[in-house]
Amino acid sequence: MEIVVFGAGSLGSLVGGLLAQPGAHEVTLVARDPHASAVRTDGLQLAGEFSETVAPAAVTDGTELTAELAVVTVKSFDTAAAADALSTGSFDAVLSLQNGMGNEATLAGRLDVPVLAGTATYGALLREPGVVECTGLGEVILGPRSGGSTPLADRIGEAFALSPLETTVASDMPTRLWRKLAVNAGINPLTALTGTKNEAVLADPATELARAATRETAHVARADGVSLSDETAVETMTRVARRTALNSSSMAQDVRAGRRTEIDAINGYVVERADELGVSVPTNRTLTALLETWEHGCGLR
Repeated sequence: MEIVVFGAGSLGSLVGGLLAQPGAHEVTLVARDPHASAVRTDGLQLAGEFSETVAPAAVTDGTELTAELAVVTVKSFDTAAAADALSTGSFDAVLSLQNGMGNEATLAGRLDVPVLAGTATYGALLREPGVVECTGLGEVILGPRSGGSTPLADRIGEAFALSPLETTVASDMPTRLWRKLAVNAGINPLTALTGTKNEAVLADPATELARAATRETAHVARADGVSLSDETAVETMTRVARRTALNSSSMAQDVRAGRRTEIDAINGYVVERADELGVSVPTNRTLTALLETWEHGCGLR
């Protein structure tokens, strides 16, 4: 399958590199320099849980590309720009593997092709140009963004299964997206604000804040028609934090690097949807305000 990975930073490079295994797929990474130049010159080195070098194509211009599938892995605030670039090319389908909520709707509103939803739980870190480390094994889950099943989702799942990526095709993507949002809402902002690893949310004094943000997110999900209990959301958040205890969340990595975060699409989305549905989410509101204040202070907003 011809696959374009749009936004080949840490996760995109890992996913693209695993899809580009010899005999698997023809992959093009859309990345920034100097990463794209390093991949073109020396290939993409996979480190950590995987150890090999693959040779996907790499470009910095994401316009006028053609492939059977575009996998979008940009930050949520770049989704609209990615969609505009992809609209100049030709694709049979688009799959979002992004953090936060609302990305699929943004893509679908700008592209006249089927848009699938997905989640990826692999830990990834771009160590240097041309080198991406898998810091933790996980899986890719994908399916129709409104739920149910389609031959297209099955075909893409089968294609991914030809690579080392653990892949599941799911019929309940709305529930899975809200569950992932609840996990991220509990872990990401707290570790970002405190400069800690994911294990921090498992113990006092952070654990109750993390659990409160997670429970509030589950409450909003239920108000939005998605069945997600507080208990399930908190258990999932806790399990992910234990499994990735020594990892830094993507938001913590962004703050450490002085980059804009995805707070708007995570806790900010919870606040926005809660306001629309008349739900109280004080913990998410406070965490959002704190991260937005930091971004304003750094000139990132």
